[in-house]
Amino acid sequence: MMKTLFLQPPSFDGFDGGAGSRYQARREIRSFWYPTWLAHPAALVPGSKLVDAPPARLRLDQVLPLAGDYELAVLHTSTPSYAADIKVAEAMKDMNPRLKIGLVGAKVAVEPEASLAGSRAVDFVAREEFDFTIQEVAQGRSFADIDGVSYRGGDGSIVHNRARAVLEDMDRLPFVTEVYKRDLRVEDYFIGYLKHPYLSLYTGRGCRSKCTFCLWPQTVGGHRYRVRSVAHVIEEIRLARGLFPQVKEFFFDDDTFTDDRPRAEAIARELGKLGVTWSCNAKANVPRATLEILRDNGLRLLLVGYETGNQQILNNIKKGMRIDIARRFTKDCHELGITIHGTFILGLPGETKETIEETILFAAEINPHTIQVSLAAPYPGTELYRQAVEEGWLDIAHAELIDDNGVQIAPLHYPHLSHTEIFDSLETFYKRFYFRRKKIASLVGEMIKSPQMMRRRLREGVEFFQFLRQRELPG
Repeated sequence: MMKTLFLQPPSFDGFDGGAGSRYQARREIRSFWYPTWLAHPAALVPGSKLVDAPPARLRLDQVLPLAGDYELAVLHTSTPSYAADIKVAEAMKDMNPRLKIGLVGAKVAVEPEASLAGSRAVDFVAREEFDFTIQEVAQGRSFADIDGVSYRGGDGSIVHNRARAVLEDMDRLPFVTEVYKRDLRVEDYFIGYLKHPYLSLYTGRGCRSKCTFCLWPQTVGGHRYRVRSVAHVIEEIRLARGLFPQVKEFFFDDDTFTDDRPRAEAIARELGKLGVTWSCNAKANVPRATLEILRDNGLRLLLVGYETGNQQILNNIKKGMRIDIARRFTKDCHELGITIHGTFILGLPGETKETIEETILFAAEINPHTIQVSLAAPYPGTELYRQAVEEGWLDIAHAELIDDNGVQIAPLHYPHLSHTEIFDSLETFYKRFYFRRKKIASLVGEMIKSPQMMRRRLREGVEFFQFLRQRELPG
C-alpha cells in the first residue's frame, strides 16, 4: 500500500471546499463542512493521512513539507478552486518529483481531460465515485487496470479508462468518523445554524430530485438515492458518540435525507433510543406525521432549499416543489418546534426584479429561523450550465464563479436583468430579512438566554458585515 496523503488544499482564506452539493466559496459567516468525500477513501487506505487545510488555517508553506513524506497525494478540487489547487499540486511535485498526484471531485468527473491538461504535475484524476478507485491506486495497481481513472500515458497522451460501476452496496463504505478522530479537530468545523461542535456524515448518496443547478447528483452521486442500512448508520453514530463526547449535534448531509421517509423514520426511532440531537437536509414537502416522528426522536433542525418564492422559477429549475406545499410544511415545522435554516438562490432562469421582490417577501412570510442566500452558480456538468451557454446567459470566457478573494460573483445575466442587479440583490435580501423588528427581537431573545450564543452571534455579526464590505471591494 502506497503511503498516501489526502489533502483539501489551502486556498482562499475561509474557503469552504467541503461544501458538496452546491457551492464551494467563502461564506457570509465563516463556516466549514467536513471533508467527508476525502474521508471515505482515506478510511480505505491503511496508514493514510487526511489534511483539511482551510479549517485548520494551514498555508501552503505549512502543507508543502508533507510532499516529501508520501508516495501518493490525492487532492480534492472544485471548479472555483481548481487554479489555486493546481498551484499546490505543482509546488508539491517540485518538492518531491516522485510523488504521484491525483485529483478528485465533481470538477474532474465532468472535465477529466481539461483537468489533466491544466498541469503536468497531475498524474491522474479519479472520476465518478472515487472511493475504491483511489484504494486501487494506493494498492499500486497499474493505471491501465483501474476503472474510473483518467491518466497521462507514457507518450504523454491522456487515457480515459471505462467508467467505474456505481456503488450499490453502500454498507461497503467505511466509517468516516474514525478518520475524523485520527486526523481532524472537530472544533475547527462550525456552521452558523448548527450547535458547536457538530459532526456530519452521509447515510446515502444521490438525490431523486432533478434540480438543474445542483452539482453532485448531476456529476457524481446520480439521481438514485442509494443508502446505507439503518443498522450501519446507527452503528457509526454509536461509535461517534464514544469518539467525540463533546459533539452536541449530528448532521446527515445526504442531499435529501427525507426522500426515503420510512427509512428516515426508522433511523429517527433508533436515534431517539440513543438520545442524540440531530439535523438533516430536507425538501419542503415532508408530511406532518413524519415530522412529528422525527421531532419526537431528537430532530432539531432541517436545512431546506426553498430557492425562490416564485412557482414558475421552481418549474424552470425542475425543483419538483409547490409553493403552497412549502408554506404548509413550514407552518407545520414552526408549530412542532422544528428549527429551519432556509436557503435561497438569486439569478435562476426566469428571475426578474419582480421575482426577486417576490422571493424576499416569501422568505419574510414563512420566516425560517436563519437563511442563506446564494447567487445562481452554473457549474460545468449541470443542466443549468448547458442551458446558460446555449441561451447566452453565460459568457464562457468570463465564467468565474468566485472573485479573487473567493467570494461568490453573479456569473449569469439576462436581457432584462444584469450581473450587477443580481449581485446587489443578495445584500438587499439579507438586510430586509434580518433587519425586521420581529427577527431582531427573536435573535436578541436567543442571545439573552445563552451567553455562549451571544458570543457566537456577535462574532457572526462582525463576520457578516465584513463579508458585505468585501463584496463592495473592486475585483
